[in-house]
Amino acid sequence: MSKVRILVLTSSTGGGHDARAEAFAEWCFELYRHDVDVRIEQMLEESSVIARSGVNLYNWIQKKSPWMHKIFYTLVEGLSFLNRSTVTLGRRYYLEVLERYRPHLILSVHDCLNRGYFQLARQVLGSENVRTATYCGEFSGGWGYSRNWIEPTVDRYFSRTPTAGDYAVKKGIPRERARVRGLLMRPRAHLETIAEGERAHYLEHQLGLRSDRFTVFLATGGNGANNHFELLPALVRHADKCQAIVICGRNKQAYNELIHWRANHPEFQCHIEGYSEIMHLLLQVSDVIVTRGGTTTCAKALAFGCPIIFNAFGGIMPQEQLTWKFFRNGAGSLKVEWPADFSEIISGWLRNPATYEADRRKFLALRQDEDPTQLIDELVLLANEVPRAELQRQPFPPER
Repeated sequence: MSKVRILVLTSSTGGGHDARAEAFAEWCFELYRHDVDVRIEQMLEESSVIARSGVNLYNWIQKKSPWMHKIFYTLVEGLSFLNRSTVTLGRRYYLEVLERYRPHLILSVHDCLNRGYFQLARQVLGSENVRTATYCGEFSGGWGYSRNWIEPTVDRYFSRTPTAGDYAVKKGIPRERARVRGLLMRPRAHLETIAEGERAHYLEHQLGLRSDRFTVFLATGGNGANNHFELLPALVRHADKCQAIVICGRNKQAYNELIHWRANHPEFQCHIEGYSEIMHLLLQVSDVIVTRGGTTTCAKALAFGCPIIFNAFGGIMPQEQLTWKFFRNGAGSLKVEWPADFSEIISGWLRNPATYEADRRKFLALRQDEDPTQLIDELVLLANEVPRAELQRQPFPPER
C-alpha cells in the first residue's frame, strides 16, 4: 500500500521549531496512523559543521547575551542571498535525504530552511513529484521577521496570525497560497484540559500549592535560559498572597540551585520542575506567565488564556520583538527589564485585583477558536496530490 511521505525540515535554534515539527508528526499519526510517514530532519545541525556551529552560537547568545543577537541576526540574513536558488551549506547531506526518502511534501518550520531547499528538491525529484510548504510561527512582521522565510515558489505558506500573514504577502508570498493557522500544539494539549472546577484540585493535589493564591508561572525555553533568581524576591515579599510554578528547561544547575533556594524559603509556596512535558497543564492553572518572547510558549499561553509578562532582561532578540509587538499592540502586555519592573507589576495587581482582571480581559480578546486538525488535513492532502493514496482519516477527539 502506498504511503504519503512528508519530510519536515527543522533546527534547534531555541525550542519552538522542533516543537512544531514534533507536534505535526504526532498529529499525522493521530489522524492518519500508518498511512502517513513523517521524517523529521535537524537539517542545519546534521548537514554542515558551519551551520551546526551557528546553531550552537544562537543558543549560547539566547542564554547568555540576548543583545548580541542583533548582530548575529543580521549575519544570518545573508543566507537569503547564499541560498537564493539552491542549497550551499549542507548540500550533500540534503541531496542524500531527498534521493533516499523521496518525499511527496517538504514542510519547513524554520526560517533558514526554505530558500534553495524547495528549488533543489524540485530539481532532484521533479516538480510534479514533490510539493512544498512553510509554517512560520512569527506573530507579526517587521524587523526580526527573517527574509529567509519568504520563498515565493512555495505551494502553501501558513502564518500564525493575520498580521504575520499580511506581512508575508507584502514580502512576496502569493496571496492565493497564503493561509492563517494559529494552532500547532500537540494533540494531548487539546485532550488534556482542566475544567474550571478542577483547577483547585490540580493545584493542591498535583502541584502541592494552594488554590486561593495568585499563581505566577516562571518559565524558560528548553535550553534553560532564565532570570528566576532576579524575579523570585518580588514574589516572596507577597508570600501570603501569591505562589510560583518554576520550570528550568534542561538547565540542571538552575534546577539544583532552585531546590536549595526553596528549602531556605519555607514561607513561600513553590512548585519546581526541570524540563516540563506538561506546559499545557501548568498554563491552565496559572494566573500569569513570565517568559521570553518564544513563539511556542506564547502561543500556548494565548490558547489557554494565561496572560504574559515578557522577560526582557538583557534585551529582546529580534524574533522575540515580533511576539512582544503583537501582544503589546493587541493587549497592552507588559515587559520587565529589571527586577523593580516586575515587583511594580505584581504589587499593583495584588493591591488592586481589578487591574489584573482588566489586563486579562484584553489578553483574552486576542484568542481565536480554531479547529487544530484543519492545518494537518490541508498539509496531508497537499502531499497526497503526488501519490494519490487511499487515506483513512481518524476522528478527533478519538472515539472511546
